[in-house]
Amino acid sequence: MKLHELSPAPGSRRKPKRLGMGIGSGTGKTAGKGHKGQKARAGRGVSPYFEGGQMPLSRRIPKRGFSNFRFAKNYQIVNVKQLDEKFEAGATITPDELRAQGVASGKLPIKILGHGDLTKSFTVIANAFSASAREKIEANGGKSEVV
Repeated sequence: MKLHELSPAPGSRRKPKRLGMGIGSGTGKTAGKGHKGQKARAGRGVSPYFEGGQMPLSRRIPKRGFSNFRFAKNYQIVNVKQLDEKFEAGATITPDELRAQGVASGKLPIKILGHGDLTKSFTVIANAFSASAREKIEANGGKSEVV
């Protein structure tokens, strides 16, 4: 097969609707936009949020309570199982090392969690540890240090 022999699958390409092509086309005169009004004009139509001048739902509903979203600390999660698989015994594991090995990515602070088994001893330096992760690391003779 050559490049010029390629063609799209049957039925995958439709011809565009040709608006304003006379009465017989079904989309003549007003081109499917009805008569006048904001949605018939050129430019952007009405936003989905707009309710025709009625007080929008998002403003009608009372605002109460507290959301922690703005203040929550987000962490990049790494499990002790991943440390056991990727690093040699006696290694000093820093956040930069974790990113270099592909265990963690991005710029978020790193938290070590205790999922999985740990068979080697490490010195782990991270932004946060869960209680079970710290327990497992220190049970194997390693150290856990908070940055």
